[in-house]
Amino acid sequence: MKKTLVAIAIVLAVGGLFFYMTTAHCAKAAGRTVDQATEGAHTTACGPLASGMNEQIACQRTPPTRVQCRTR
Repeated sequence: MKKTLVAIAIVLAVGGLFFYMTTAHCAKAAGRTVDQATEGAHTTACGPLASGMNEQIACQRTPPTRVQCRTR
């Protein structure tokens, strides 16, 4: 009984981590300007989401939800 509960907890934890990793579409990038860094992060975030040219173009046209910048 205890082993079954541990196994279920592990499966739920791995499933939760998988869900979190696939829905967190944030990306970090560096650039000389804010626009360059934003474009680089946008491209990086679209990589795992889009398959094919049409989806890639649609993803690139989607405005970012949030942009956070900090200087080095």
